[in-house]
Amino acid sequence: MIDTEGDCAEWTFAAEPGSVRSARHAVRGALGSWGLDAVVGDLAVLLVSELVTNSLRYASGPIGVRLARTYPDGDPHPADHAAADHPPATPGLLVEVSDPLPDPPTERSAGPDDEGGRGLQLVACSARRWGTRRGKSGKTVWFELALPG
Repeated sequence: MIDTEGDCAEWTFAAEPGSVRSARHAVRGALGSWGLDAVVGDLAVLLVSELVTNSLRYASGPIGVRLARTYPDGDPHPADHAAADHPPATPGLLVEVSDPLPDPPTERSAGPDDEGGRGLQLVACSARRWGTRRGKSGKTVWFELALPG
């Protein structure tokens, strides 16, 4: 873990196959320490796994994962929250996955026999909101899950 500050946790993983498993365990551990594992743990871990797998598949550099709890008063803990101008009415869990590839991910329509192409569809259907943003050295794909208020 790189940093943990109250409502925020952040890690960097090497671009290697074991990183997907490491990211899942790190996210599960942080959510457990916050008492959120039973609330959003399975879904958050699944979506992080999909996004880290996408990063691993297309990018060759380090993969960042960041979790932060957000609050309805419009004061998300991370200062660079992508949708801070439209805060939700209930608390949430913001999850960000970053990599050095600047190109945004592309949603694909997967056929019934396709092995891949469903990750962003899962994020879009499961998160209350999601998006991408470019950074100084790559991109971040983020999503937010609702938490009980």
